[in-house]
Amino acid sequence: MTIGEVSKKFGMTADTIRYYERIGLLPYIPRQKNGIRDFDEEACKWVSFIKCMRGAGVQIEALIEYVTLMKNGDDPQRRKEILVQQRAKLLDRLKQLQDTIERLDFKIEHYNELILGAKK
Repeated sequence: MTIGEVSKKFGMTADTIRYYERIGLLPYIPRQKNGIRDFDEEACKWVSFIKCMRGAGVQIEALIEYVTLMKNGDDPQRRKEILVQQRAKLLDRLKQLQDTIERLDFKIEHYNELILGAKK
């Protein structure tokens, strides 16, 4: 699969995919003899994983460390720690989002009551 096809499939720009490869987030992208990237199933799984993690706000630095350890087959305990830490951060963020939604719901209901009261 070409970078253009992968770009469309995952809704990412080709430049973003190239950047992720350059900084080490995509451990290995096979290339054709002429040097053109030829994404196989494994490479697409990495693109999907990185897109998911970045979409959730996982830090690039944490992902680089994780991918580097994964690529080298090093330290499964540290890889797990990275994932646990990032999960905890996401849970904190989720709590903040839930609190904000509750506040917005309260304010919306308040305005609904004001608007209905004004119509009477």
